[in-house]
Amino acid sequence: MFYFMLMLGTIISISSYSWMGMWLGLEINLLSIVPLIGNSKNPMSSEATMKYFIVQALASTILLMSLILMSMNMNYLMYYNSLSMIFMSALFMKMGAAPFHFWFPEIMEGLTWFNSYIMLTWQKIAPMILISYSNYNINYIALIVIMSSMISGIMGMNQTNMRKILAYSSINHISWMITAMLFFENIWIYYFIIYSIITLNIIIILNKLNIFSLNQLFSSLNNYPLIKFFFSMNFMSLGGLPPFLGFLPKWLTIQILIKMKLFSLSLIMIILTLITLFFYMRIITLGVILNTNYNLTHKNSYLKQFNIIYMINFIVLMSLLLITICFNMY
Repeated sequence: MFYFMLMLGTIISISSYSWMGMWLGLEINLLSIVPLIGNSKNPMSSEATMKYFIVQALASTILLMSLILMSMNMNYLMYYNSLSMIFMSALFMKMGAAPFHFWFPEIMEGLTWFNSYIMLTWQKIAPMILISYSNYNINYIALIVIMSSMISGIMGMNQTNMRKILAYSSINHISWMITAMLFFENIWIYYFIIYSIITLNIIIILNKLNIFSLNQLFSSLNNYPLIKFFFSMNFMSLGGLPPFLGFLPKWLTIQILIKMKLFSLSLIMIILTLITLFFYMRIITLGVILNTNYNLTHKNSYLKQFNIIYMINFIVLMSLLLITICFNMY
């Protein structure tokens, strides 16, 4: 029931003809995900539930206040622009974009892997689409994009908790998705779908092996060399390295920025994304490539256990080649 209400809230928000209907959809979404976060065996889930509810309630209050004030001050352009920025700030807070990200990594630490996946993917849809509907200030959006790219890269470097690492990774991808959405909405859809698939692959592996920190990652993957290979490939794809699938949406986004003659923004985003790529590569090199003790007694058991994971990962890794062929055909 709660999952149905979660989806219904998002659908109401993005399909509403009025801002009040949009706000109502966001509230339905909030009230349906709070029980899902709280209904967990994780000892930190109750704390995460309270933090999430307080932050989202604050963002909803700011959102509603800005909507009311905008409707009252339509004739005063100076005030309207300021209120529009406050409105967008509330939406950025709801999705966890920097510098309104302070709650996001802390809450992720108290979630199950399935709830973490919902928070990383589904909960971003409504705020992002609503930003595209609003009268946004391009300079303010560019500032948020640059800050999200920079803060996620710097803060992610010293993390050892896998949920927090994925949270800062999500903040980085938010910046790319916002950029893609503002200039060409179809690329945002491609980006979101590809990001969701890659994140799902990583979370399935982490959930299956019950991994929550880098230390556990280093020790657990030793007995599963093929899983280790797929995990490292997915992290490279998440970082946007060619020839993996995650490279495609970033490449398309950069092409759009160059066509729009936004050379400085594209250069800044590429440089800042390299910082994020650094901590991806650190995880891969330290935990996956250098740490290669393999226990032969696990060979037969793990092959049978992870057949589905192998199949999904193989399809994802090969999909960039297939997509490239399709692009060339049309």
